[in-house]
Amino acid sequence: MPQQHNTNSTTSGAGYFFQGLQLAFQPGTRRFVLIPLVINVVLLGSAFATLLTHLSGWIDNWLSYLPSWLEWLSYILWPLLAIAALVSFSYFFSTIANWIAAPFNGLLAEYLEAKLTGQTPPDDSFKALITDLPRTMGREWTKLKYYLPKAIGLLILMWIPAIGQTVAPILWFLFNAWMMTIQYVDYPFDNHKVPFPEMRDALKQKRGQALSFGAVVMLLTMVPIINLFVMPIAVCGATAMWVDHYRSQFKRY
Repeated sequence: MPQQHNTNSTTSGAGYFFQGLQLAFQPGTRRFVLIPLVINVVLLGSAFATLLTHLSGWIDNWLSYLPSWLEWLSYILWPLLAIAALVSFSYFFSTIANWIAAPFNGLLAEYLEAKLTGQTPPDDSFKALITDLPRTMGREWTKLKYYLPKAIGLLILMWIPAIGQTVAPILWFLFNAWMMTIQYVDYPFDNHKVPFPEMRDALKQKRGQALSFGAVVMLLTMVPIINLFVMPIAVCGATAMWVDHYRSQFKRY
């Protein structure tokens, strides 16, 4: 008989990620983790190998746009721009990986939610995966449409001298942390067919928790080797967050 999850409403967003680390490798869960893990390893491994090869040259070129009277800032800005580049690569390739792995991440979230709430997972999960594929891909497209206009605005901001090399990288990190939370918490929301605007508004009500979860995911996605394991762990942590904070709110779905 599945054991019910002990709700802890005081867990921080960051705490849910590390709770996901425990959940992802429990017996029964590991088989649902395997496919997302393989997809993440292949895509992020290749992306970061490319990034580490070219990063220094890209940043030096970017800093060449600084006015001469601000050249002294280059020593401060180099690490900020490195972080911005890491964030960009991390989010971009994580998004691609999540598009490919979305049906399997949804299945992982569905199984884990059933386990955490003491229910029996549906027997037709794999059949439902195929049936729900168009809806799942449509949801990923909705997230991309939400992301792109804001991302383009921030990228334009990065080309403004001084502002683009100072404030913009910080805003870029915060925005992508927010998007990481949306990306992963949306799997259990979408399993219950909660509309995207309602999911987004629910996260805004607990913005601090959402940002801290996304920030940890974002930071660890920037760390080589560790980033290969982030996707399934984040799905598990986000599902635990859904069970503790949102599931009862959306029982009507």
